[in-house]
Amino acid sequence: MEEKVISRKPNGLPALFLIFTMYIGAVVALVGLISNEVNFPGIQFLYVVIVVWLALGWILFLGIKILKPQEALVLTLFGNYIGTLKSPGIYFVNPFSTAVNPAASTTLGQSGDVKSSKIQIKTGMNENGNNLQWPDKRISLKIMTLNNSKQKINDCLGNPIEIGIAVMWRVTDTAKAVFDVDNFKEYLSLQCDSAVRNIVRIYPYDIAPNVDTTGDGIADDGSLRGSSEVVAQRIKEEIQAKVVNAGLEIIDARITYLAYAPEIAAAMLQRQQASAIIDARMMIVDGAVGMVELALDRLSEGDIVELDEERKAAMVSNLLVVLCGNHDAQPVVNSGSLY
Repeated sequence: MEEKVISRKPNGLPALFLIFTMYIGAVVALVGLISNEVNFPGIQFLYVVIVVWLALGWILFLGIKILKPQEALVLTLFGNYIGTLKSPGIYFVNPFSTAVNPAASTTLGQSGDVKSSKIQIKTGMNENGNNLQWPDKRISLKIMTLNNSKQKINDCLGNPIEIGIAVMWRVTDTAKAVFDVDNFKEYLSLQCDSAVRNIVRIYPYDIAPNVDTTGDGIADDGSLRGSSEVVAQRIKEEIQAKVVNAGLEIIDARITYLAYAPEIAAAMLQRQQASAIIDARMMIVDGAVGMVELALDRLSEGDIVELDEERKAAMVSNLLVVLCGNHDAQPVVNSGSLY
């Protein structure tokens, strides 16, 4: 379905003024004819015309359409698509034309949703006893933000994680959005969930060995936590490829929440703590060995003390115990001979 933009100047104000004027004129004419008891040939026909106009003239008011900036109205006439109004202003269109927006009553909990603005007209009661309201059929062309609920997905290593994304989007082709999909808001939400699952399953939560996230057959350092910008860009491209047939444009996508699932969060925290402790110990040992080596070299260069291999080994052992221990050293002073 190709979008047809109705390019006309706003003509609703003169039409509205003319309809009001005709209504007032019909009322004044009817009152004058009745009060003055005017009688001339064809007056019965004039009475019929005035009464029919007063009874049915309100139908013309249905042709008055008001648009604000960044709003559009898709119009159909007896089932045929006649065009889309996009420019702000007051328009007068065929009163029998119908505005179409299947997503008018759909709320996704997003910013700028047109659903938040309803025409407050009570049309009855629904099955829950609440007043029904006439939904606004206008389509917002503004950039909106969709925040889907957090999803639990397994990463490429099988670890369950929870992830949430925010997607900035807008409608670019109103005809495709209305006629090519059943409900473009629900369609977008579903495609966002699907794209997130497809991309997240490619990456590990943290950097893992022998994992290829780019598809080139070479292991890399990609991860959800360390490559969030790359992951978000791939999610955006995946969503855009799926919603282009709905006339939607994806402006941006961002990861708003990322964490291990609660059932493994504690175990993964212990794993991270153990890894951090091992790394710290390795750094301490490397530093301690360097310090011991420096101490032995300085003692030898300065001829401060002569140590044989056995005593060097004892000194090295003592220094490593002091430098690598978890607690402060408590030295024992030997007041006797070393031999």
